[in-house]
Amino acid sequence: MDWLGFTIVILCLLVSGFFAASETALTGASRASMLRLSKQGNRDADVVSDLLDMRERLIGALLLGNNIANISASALATSIFTAWFGDVGVLYATGVMTALVVIFAEVLPKTIAINAPDRMALAVARPMRLTMYVLGPLLKIVEVIVRLLLRLFGLAGEHQAILSPTERLRGAVDLLHHEGKFEKQDRDMLGGLLDLRELQVSDVMIHRTEMMMINADLPPEELVREVLATEYTRIPLWREKPENIIGVLHAKDLLRAIRAADGDTSRIDVSTIALPPWFVPEMRPVSEQLKAFRRRKTHFALVVDEYGEVEGLVTLEDILEEIVGDISDEHDVVVAGVRAQPDGSVVVDGSVPIRDLNRAMDWHLPDEEATTVAGLVIHEARSIPDRGQSFTFHGFRFRVLRRERNRITALRISPVPRETELEEAKPRRAGTSF
Repeated sequence: MDWLGFTIVILCLLVSGFFAASETALTGASRASMLRLSKQGNRDADVVSDLLDMRERLIGALLLGNNIANISASALATSIFTAWFGDVGVLYATGVMTALVVIFAEVLPKTIAINAPDRMALAVARPMRLTMYVLGPLLKIVEVIVRLLLRLFGLAGEHQAILSPTERLRGAVDLLHHEGKFEKQDRDMLGGLLDLRELQVSDVMIHRTEMMMINADLPPEELVREVLATEYTRIPLWREKPENIIGVLHAKDLLRAIRAADGDTSRIDVSTIALPPWFVPEMRPVSEQLKAFRRRKTHFALVVDEYGEVEGLVTLEDILEEIVGDISDEHDVVVAGVRAQPDGSVVVDGSVPIRDLNRAMDWHLPDEEATTVAGLVIHEARSIPDRGQSFTFHGFRFRVLRRERNRITALRISPVPRETELEEAKPRRAGTSF
């Protein structure tokens, strides 16, 4: 009789271990992995997904099965030890069963499951579905009682995530990179893709101060020379004043016109071959601008502000660079913009976008209030700093190296310890303390 009792105790511990492993595996299983496996034809992945959709009932079945097995094993072991040792057998049974339950029914199975949650979830999916079917009526009663208690304490309601799905995906990518399973380049590409909806055209455009434009009233020979001297294939044309853009000249159209004129550039009228300009608002989301480029089958647009004044230009390449990083071809003029120094500091051109600097140096400078590094310094300083002035904010020291009129053209940026920044931020009192 004792051997039968011990056998039942062992079976109960095995059942308890199964439920413990199932709980860890199913709650830790990746829904994305299950969806991928399901599309590949794995039926067990479909079962796991169905179980996760019924999370409340699943948790109820796991806890109910686990507790029934543990209580049954403990009660039977107590009766056996009481028969052997009398009343003191209760203490013996408590000590022995606590050790057995903790080691073999909790820690060991959960450790196995947590090391391979997806594989374990696939293995226990069908038995758990059968368990939920058998315990179905009892689980419904438990659910009703739990919901009544939650409503009584004002805790009823749908689950509300702290982060949006996009932020959760971004966090998952950052975690994989931190664990060494994701390269920095891949992380930056996915991060750039997720940022498209948050960025506006003004964040990625080329400012008008850096635009290459040509006066359409120039003699044809001189105009052709300027077009051939530049590295760009699409060039805005202006007339009377730079703000009055009348068209966009494509280098390929110009070459066709030169061929049609048998090489006589004096016979070329650029106004007849220039494409009409396409103006887009600076506050348009980058994701919408990307769709607009695809619809219009063009790669070039001029950006205007709310008053209709030209602020810059944006190209398809500018948007793609937000995803894949800098794109250079054999005709690009490489401008460093970011130069690391031996002392750990970085010399940065003021026109360098904050996002590009963050991507290059793996920093996290804020880009909500300013687009360029110079704009960030001006925003934080609330003035246009003079050459030689230094500021410390966001964990970095910014020193102005060059200033041309009202533009900051070069800065030195040095990371500083957090304690140093806090110390500098403390107000200093005049006088001497005793």
